[in-house]
Amino acid sequence: MHTTVQTLEGSRQQLFIDGQFTAPHSNEYVPSYDPTTGRAWYEFAQADARDVDRAVRSAQAALVNPAWRRMTQTERGKLVRKLGELVLANAEALAAIECRDNGKLLKEMRAQMRAIPDSYSYFAGMADKLQGDTIPVNKLDTLNFNTREPIGVVGMIIPWNSPLMMLTGTLAPCLAIGNTIVVKPSEHATASTLALAELVIEAGIPPGVVNVVTGDGVTTGDALTRHPGIAKYVFTGSTVTGRKIAGNAAQNLVPCQMELGGKSPHVVFGDVDIERAVNGVVSGVFAAAGQTCVAGSRCFVEASVYERFVEALVERTRRVRVGHPAHEDTDIGPLALAAQLDKVEGYVASGIQEGARVAAGGQRPARDDLAGGWYYEPTVMTQARNEMRFMQEEIFGPVVGVMPFSDEAELMALANATEYGLAAGIWTRDIDRAMRFARDVEAGTVWINTYRSAAYMSANGGTKHSGYGRRGGFEVMREFSRLKNVVIDYSGAMQDPFVIRLR
Repeated sequence: MHTTVQTLEGSRQQLFIDGQFTAPHSNEYVPSYDPTTGRAWYEFAQADARDVDRAVRSAQAALVNPAWRRMTQTERGKLVRKLGELVLANAEALAAIECRDNGKLLKEMRAQMRAIPDSYSYFAGMADKLQGDTIPVNKLDTLNFNTREPIGVVGMIIPWNSPLMMLTGTLAPCLAIGNTIVVKPSEHATASTLALAELVIEAGIPPGVVNVVTGDGVTTGDALTRHPGIAKYVFTGSTVTGRKIAGNAAQNLVPCQMELGGKSPHVVFGDVDIERAVNGVVSGVFAAAGQTCVAGSRCFVEASVYERFVEALVERTRRVRVGHPAHEDTDIGPLALAAQLDKVEGYVASGIQEGARVAAGGQRPARDDLAGGWYYEPTVMTQARNEMRFMQEEIFGPVVGVMPFSDEAELMALANATEYGLAAGIWTRDIDRAMRFARDVEAGTVWINTYRSAAYMSANGGTKHSGYGRRGGFEVMREFSRLKNVVIDYSGAMQDPFVIRLR
């Protein structure tokens, strides 16, 4: 792969359609900004409806091309594995690109890039294990069976917070199944997806199987989600945008798989080691500067240890190091975009107005070395009430609201009093209590005495307004394949053409 941070600086990035990098029809380009400085560092192509149509048609042609359609499942698996190996070989460059593009910590991006190949390997192994089944019927001379086949062209819209990790979760299984793909990365972080496109070529994946169109949601995203050639959509992002995409897809009767917003409850009972629980809460909400859908931004603490816990949480929060994401000693880098910084400040201000108190953080860091960047201090808000706006709406920033609870009944009422249902966490030594919480909390993922632990072998997703559909594990192979029923009558007997043959 020849794309590096150095070669991206000041460059113009093209669309990737039918195995080639190509200019947009309008010849329009948009600047991408470095979150550490607020300055543009490269430009990406603004695709319009004509470019999207070209990408979808390329994917449709690849879907029926014998070079892809007639490839054996085992051979497809080898290509998927090869792509993962190339990601690993280029892990350092890909990590540096994402760090520069969205402000995520370089050490975290390195870890992600080294882990992503395992996901490709896992789904590569699934390629020749997607099996159908034989179904008994009420006639001995009839064979009735199901097969699974590619669902078609999959449209993917991925977020800016961890582009390649989020893309891999659906790209790898879709390739293993035999689907073709049109990807639109977020306009706030396009570079790593385009760098991956280079590796798609090197892996030997046929032209048109993977296409990348870049641009904003209003033009490019809308064109993609209205295109009649898409068989299924994948979206990770806000619930508001998810509703718009689902509405567009519904016009073509196209299903979606969506991971949307979250306002996850993170619970601490008094029987745990306070220091360990504090570290769990800090990691659960401040990692990635709070820019994760599963951020544990509502912290509920048993009343008997509330004061002690808050004191420890505030002390630990003040030791979180805000700094340049490429520095090894940095804990939190900048927010990915200026609008997100404004949004976080607005939520903190609304919390104060409603009666909450800033116990730590609550402002931009006053440091010359961070001037111009979109940095915000990790923030702890106490005297919070669950109905406050900042406790109900997704902030997507390093802000946690903390409030006490008295017993399990009150806790469950508080935890579930939200329109979201993506994740939840609990810290307790009581296994019975932990299992009751896991049973009763309205969330797609529940962590017990840990938080943000992820595994590509496990299916995960949201409930309520946090979305629908599942990613990960074998479940995602079902999500992106289509079941076909086949019936064979081998009796050789003449049939009455006007009688339905009950099976």
